[in-house]
Amino acid sequence: MRHAAVRLLAMREHSRAELVRKLGRRYPSETVAQVLDELAAQGLQSDERFAEQYVHSRRNKGYGPLRIRAELAERGVADGLISRELDGFGNSEWQSLMQEVVQRKFGATSPEDRREMARRGRFLTSRGFPSWMINEYLFG
Repeated sequence: MRHAAVRLLAMREHSRAELVRKLGRRYPSETVAQVLDELAAQGLQSDERFAEQYVHSRRNKGYGPLRIRAELAERGVADGLISRELDGFGNSEWQSLMQEVVQRKFGATSPEDRREMARRGRFLTSRGFPSWMINEYLFG
């Protein structure tokens, strides 16, 4: 069982909740909890490290704070840890990321009409940027 957990962690970082879900399909929950406690004590599994790596990865792919927050919560990361990781970036950093994403997707042109504005707004919403930031970009 420990070997299976270490093998999963060798492929990529996992949150504790992800490992519980994956390993719980094949092993008793008491055994899973005990092994994960041991791995955490040895520093082989860390939700902090997972959250840091996940935020970095998703941010580099052009995803905004709302989507990253939802994805981390879905993976069982504690709210306090999520906030700590995301609060490391200021609004100006998220806005410049959003500008980069817009430029990659739509080029340097401004939206010409309402239809194009709506299209860009939907895209940015799906990427996880807050509505106030999108409105500032579209109408600012």
